[in-house]
Amino acid sequence: MTEVHAASRRSAPSRRRTTHPAPAAPFRLGDISFLNCAPLRWGLRHGGAREQFALASGPPEWLAEELLAGRLDAGPVSLVRYLRHPDAWELLPGGLAVGSDGPVRSCHLVSRAPLGELDGAVVALSRTSRTTTLLARILLEDALGVRPEYRPAPQHLDSMLATADAAVLIGDEALRLHARPPAGLRVQDTGALWREWTGLPMVFAVWVVRREVARERPERVRAISAALAEAAALARAHPAAVARAAAAESARGSDGPLSEDVLLDYYRVLDYSLGARQLAAVREFAHRAAARGEVPLADPPPSTAPGGHP
Repeated sequence: MTEVHAASRRSAPSRRRTTHPAPAAPFRLGDISFLNCAPLRWGLRHGGAREQFALASGPPEWLAEELLAGRLDAGPVSLVRYLRHPDAWELLPGGLAVGSDGPVRSCHLVSRAPLGELDGAVVALSRTSRTTTLLARILLEDALGVRPEYRPAPQHLDSMLATADAAVLIGDEALRLHARPPAGLRVQDTGALWREWTGLPMVFAVWVVRREVARERPERVRAISAALAEAAALARAHPAAVARAAAAESARGSDGPLSEDVLLDYYRVLDYSLGARQLAAVREFAHRAAARGEVPLADPPPSTAPGGHP
């Protein structure tokens, strides 16, 4: 009996547990919720790449905090934030930015008097911005030679100018100001002022990836970079469709819609590239920011973005 039972046990097939590898965590990508990134959102959606990652939209400062906390893997941050955290992030391979080679339409110095007359005046700096507010200071002090008094403030033009002589605004509110400039105010485009002074384009934000993610998931990072580059190219090829979608997006805001013509003009000047001239501009800006103690003195950014082209 014992032998029969033993034989039965020997002849019975063994039961082995089948294990399956755990699915990889979704790649968490940040997205600036302003209209400056609407073309990329459109391109990702219509190019079929939107399903490759979990997308989180918000203002640039929120995205930077999420990246620093490890709750996002990659995304756009303001240029100042990138320069302040050189050990935390790497530029996304191939290079992607938000900038312009001249007017940008959505980053302004607004004043009643000419900018050259603002010596000793009060300039309200939008708390929504780090790069444009520092750019405005550089332009006023280094290019024009004036020394205003600066006061951070919530971004709302009327309340800013109630206690200040000038204000710095960015984003969709600034774009609306460009489209409908109010009487009695001078709206100066900071991208145009920088280009006139330095001969360089201006980079307001760059796409970064957390350094540990770049090392642990390099193929995934390259795939995301390629998807964003393809989205930008697709958006450039369909400007009317992008402007139509962005106009509908703007209509959901409390300040009313922007016209397709205004947005077509905006997307003609907006530049997502990060080539040699843009990186030269980053180094020029970093040098002047470091001289003010606003960013650490460090090695300059690479002459080309990793995986990019001069």
